[in-house]
Amino acid sequence: MTTAPTAPTAPPPPARRPLDDVRVIAVEQYGAGPFGTWHLAELGAEIIKIEEPRSGGDVGRYVPPYQDGEDSLFFETFNRGKRSVGLDLTTPSGRAVFEDLVRHSDAVYSNLRGDVPARIGITHADLRHLNPAVVCCSLTGFGMTGPRSRQPGYDYVLQGLAGWMDLTGEPGGPPAKSGLSLVDYSGGYVAAVALLAGLHAARRDGVGCDCDVSLYDTAVSMLTYPATWHLTAGYAPVRTRHSAHPSLVPFQAFRARDGWLVVGCAKEKFWRRLAPLLGHPEWAEPGHPYAGFAGRREHRDKLVPELEELFAARTVAEWLAVLTPAGVPCAPVHTVAEALADPHTAARGLVTESAHPRFGTVRAPASPVRVGPRPDGPAPRAPRRGEHTDAVLRDVLGYDDARIAALRATGAFGV
Repeated sequence: MTTAPTAPTAPPPPARRPLDDVRVIAVEQYGAGPFGTWHLAELGAEIIKIEEPRSGGDVGRYVPPYQDGEDSLFFETFNRGKRSVGLDLTTPSGRAVFEDLVRHSDAVYSNLRGDVPARIGITHADLRHLNPAVVCCSLTGFGMTGPRSRQPGYDYVLQGLAGWMDLTGEPGGPPAKSGLSLVDYSGGYVAAVALLAGLHAARRDGVGCDCDVSLYDTAVSMLTYPATWHLTAGYAPVRTRHSAHPSLVPFQAFRARDGWLVVGCAKEKFWRRLAPLLGHPEWAEPGHPYAGFAGRREHRDKLVPELEELFAARTVAEWLAVLTPAGVPCAPVHTVAEALADPHTAARGLVTESAHPRFGTVRAPASPVRVGPRPDGPAPRAPRRGEHTDAVLRDVLGYDDARIAALRATGAFGV
């Protein structure tokens, strides 16, 4: 008896990216706003970046030192995988194109001064007649309400205003900001989360909304437990020596013989592991003043100098060779170069490469947002200014060459 030949198995369909059915119009520039939409682009969303032609587009294109013409490595960092459309929203024809894009999109995203979204007509109330389900996400410095809503907001300003700089630095030293623009980047993340929540509700209910997100709200919210301690118990935050945790001891940077390392005992089990390695197992025995969280905090001024003397006796590598196998939380204090060259950075695929017509191969950090498999192949580059104007008008809006030419003649895309 013969058997019928087995039909060839069809290859599985290519995996869809999580947001490949989402289109966002982004009226954005600089760091905070583009940082948020970059993560959405990494997840597959189509980000149509509106660049104002009269001003030369996103100001991030001109940030030194690695800048040439209308391209910079700063801009490349935050805008990979987006499409750029040059559009003058102050002209009737440019506004008409924008409104047509709203009809065919899921969201309008912006990072402008708090009073500007309403002034230029990009809130949900302004756009719902075009698309009732559109989500309008505004990331502003201070929000769209309140006494500071008309003020420009920048990361440095917010770190000072929200109390971050008062907490940062060595005791007795000047106020210090974080080495990174963490208010900007955190605000971008918050805006991306808000936009996705708004999209979920819009698809469920058929009605869009405004997302009023601000850098100020983000910065104050991120004061977290020190704020709770202050508001509830009157706690007055102070700076700590060598970046020590305000209440957990030890949890700070220690100077070794040839550099610095961070050692942290966020749980009692870590202290029980650490004490014998320091040559003082008695420090973790019941009844010893250092045995518990409260005791170590109470005796911080005596314990920390003892720890500093012990850690200074060996190199960073020698300490890591002892502490890491024992499961004590620790790490060297890396330079930026060392962090990017760390084997774990490579293992996690945290550096991407893209080909750029001006800069050649651009190596940059990857998005940490992972949902399903990452696409294979090289990473996309950031767009040239207005690079996709004609393609978007044809592909998304169905405009023909004659209509595009007529719009260009009226100044819709700038002079």
